[in-house]
Amino acid sequence: MSDLRAVIQRVTGGSVDVEGITVGAVGSGMVILLGVGKEDSEHDVDYLVEKIINLRIFEDDAGKMNLSLMDVQGEALVVSQFTLYGDCRKGRRPNFSEAASPEQGEELYNKFIKALQDRSVKVATGTFRAYMSVKILNDGPVTLILDSSKQL
Repeated sequence: MSDLRAVIQRVTGGSVDVEGITVGAVGSGMVILLGVGKEDSEHDVDYLVEKIINLRIFEDDAGKMNLSLMDVQGEALVVSQFTLYGDCRKGRRPNFSEAASPEQGEELYNKFIKALQDRSVKVATGTFRAYMSVKILNDGPVTLILDSSKQL
């Protein structure tokens, strides 16, 4: 069974370059590395977007992680990361057989971005299927791994 996977990092800034040119950058907020599995659907996108934007991982005035991305009006840098589906249990080379096809992956990646934008999140992106250099200024550090199969 596949699941939409995301590595979330709370950041003070982040950017992504393609061929030496910055194609996306954010200030305070999140960098979201997104992996799409071959069995994923729009339902997985909606679930994960709602979970991510409402995660209370930003500090309040008392220094407690009590605020969400929406509360702090943070930005999101979304980077496609099919390697989140690298299965390393056998051999020494990752197997990516559970990753979505490039066409399906791009479709759900774009729906994920649109779902964030529809919820008034300022979104920057990488370039799908491009070789990218990602700069992440992790704040905390706070890094979480989410997947849509862990729904209650």
